[in-house]
Amino acid sequence: MRRHLLVALAVVALAASGALAQASKNTQGSKTTKAPTAVVAFEAGDVTLEFWPADAPNHVKNFLDLARKGFYDGQRVHRVEPGFVVQFGDPQSKTLPMTDPRMGTGGPGYTIKAEFNKRPFDRGVLGMARTNDPNSAGSQVYIMLGPAHFLNGQYTAFGHVTKGMDVVDKIKVGDRIKSIKVVEKK
Repeated sequence: MRRHLLVALAVVALAASGALAQASKNTQGSKTTKAPTAVVAFEAGDVTLEFWPADAPNHVKNFLDLARKGFYDGQRVHRVEPGFVVQFGDPQSKTLPMTDPRMGTGGPGYTIKAEFNKRPFDRGVLGMARTNDPNSAGSQVYIMLGPAHFLNGQYTAFGHVTKGMDVVDKIKVGDRIKSIKVVEKK
């Protein structure tokens, strides 16, 4: 009986080690795709964003499509909450005075569905602004200045700052976005 048990354990161990070796080989042999990135040129300097298409594919695609079309170019930051967020993406900010009551209400003319995920809203995370309707996001985005975990699972996180957080910290309401350049994957 003991011998049969030892043989069975040996067979299981061999099968498991073979599966692990194959999984390791597959992981090492596969190409890792580089996450899409974009460089936001603010008046205060450049900020590099890296996106999370596996977590929020439609939000990433939406932002990158708008950026490629020049939608954000020339817009102004319309909201800065110290320790919380820097927000932009209202096309009205190109022409309306910053004190206009409509500031912060504009968008691209359509909305996208929420893609809540497990990414926490920590400093440097890029989130999509919306109204009380979870499926009302469009073009307004915010960069977290500090952690705000009460947003977790309530808003869509779809990227983060990889370079230039010192620039984000200096941004003021009314600062203009010169351009957003998408860095194509290679």
